[in-house]
Amino acid sequence: MSRRFAATSAACAAILAAGVALTATTAEAEQPAVLATPSFDFDSPQVVATGLTVPWGLTFLPDGSALAAERNSARVLRLRPGAAPEPVFTVPGVVASGESGLLGLAASPTYAQDNLVYAYFTAANDNRIVRFQLGQQGVTPILTGLAKATIHDGGRIKFGPDGKLYAGVGDAGNTALAQNPQSRNGKILRMNPDGSAPADNPTAGSLVYSLGHRNVQGLAWDAQGRLFATEFGQNTWDEVNHIVAGANYGWPTVEGNSTDPRFRNPIVQWSTAQASPSGAAIAGDTLYAAALRGTRLWTVPLTGDGGAGTPVAELTGQFGRLRTVELGPDGFLWVTTSNRDGRGTPAATDDRVLRFPQTTP
Repeated sequence: MSRRFAATSAACAAILAAGVALTATTAEAEQPAVLATPSFDFDSPQVVATGLTVPWGLTFLPDGSALAAERNSARVLRLRPGAAPEPVFTVPGVVASGESGLLGLAASPTYAQDNLVYAYFTAANDNRIVRFQLGQQGVTPILTGLAKATIHDGGRIKFGPDGKLYAGVGDAGNTALAQNPQSRNGKILRMNPDGSAPADNPTAGSLVYSLGHRNVQGLAWDAQGRLFATEFGQNTWDEVNHIVAGANYGWPTVEGNSTDPRFRNPIVQWSTAQASPSGAAIAGDTLYAAALRGTRLWTVPLTGDGGAGTPVAELTGQFGRLRTVELGPDGFLWVTTSNRDGRGTPAATDDRVLRFPQTTP
C-alpha cells in the first residue's frame, strides 16, 4: 500500500515509500499523525562500488564524494558514482577480528577549513577514536581506552546538529558495563571535536550521554534535532530508541519494552530475525535502518512526538546483509552491503555500495 504526505521542501518528493508492512511492535497503541517524508525509488538501484570487503563507515565530503571504511583492510576509499573506488588513506594500528576493525567514519562539519576525518577503530588493546587528514601520514587520538572484544564493539560515529561528535559504544560482551556510569562502554557518548566533555553533558566531566545500551550501531537526527539510535538485541528484541540526554535504556536488565520506570522504552522493536539493525539515516521524517540478519531496509515513519508509526520493509533479501545507510548530499539514499563479513553469502560483486534516487513527484 502507499500513503501520501505533503513535501517538506522542494528537494523532497511527496509520496511515502511504498511497501508491505511487516510485523513490528511500536511503543504506543494509538499512533499520532505521521510527519512528512520524501520517497525513494527502491526499484532503481544505482551501483556506486563493487568488490569491497565489509564497507562499514560512510561519510561525505563537501565536494559530494563519499568516504567508505573497509573494516578488515583499514582502508579508506573515496567513492564517486561512475568512477572506480580510490584508496586515499590507510588507518594505522587497526587490529580486525570478528566484528572489530575499522568501523565508523565522520567528516568534520568544518571540513572545508580543517580537512579532518574522524574514525572509530579497534587497536591492539582498545577501541578508540582518532582524527586525520587525507594526504597526510599518521592519526591523532582523541579518545582511547574503550573496552574491545570480537563482538559488541559499537563503532558508529556522527556529528550532531550541535557540532558535537557522538559515538555508539558496545558493551564489548561485558553486560555489566552498560549500567556502570563510570564505564564508557554500553553507552552513547557525546564529545567536543577534540574528545573533551562538553559542559552541558548530563554529568559534568563525563562523555556519557545515555546508558543501558547493548550495541548501538546507528545514529541519526531528525529535522527537530532529536537523536534516534538503532540497537542490536540479544535473543529477543532489536530496537529503535529516541535518545534523551541522561536516559537509561535498560540493558542488560531489560531487552525491548518493559514496565520498569527506571528505563526508557524503544519506539520500535523487532525480533532479531527480522532486523539486527546496523546503520541508520533520516530523510524527511522517515528513519531508515539497515538490517544485517534481516537482509532488508526498514523504513520507520517518525511521529511529531518522537514516536513511530508502522515500519515497512524494503529490499527484503535483494542484496543480502545491509550494514550502513546514509542520505547523501546528492539527495540519494546510499546503502552498503555486508556479505563478506563472515556471516553472509556473498555474490560475485560483493560487497557493494548502492544508491537509490528520490522519486519524481
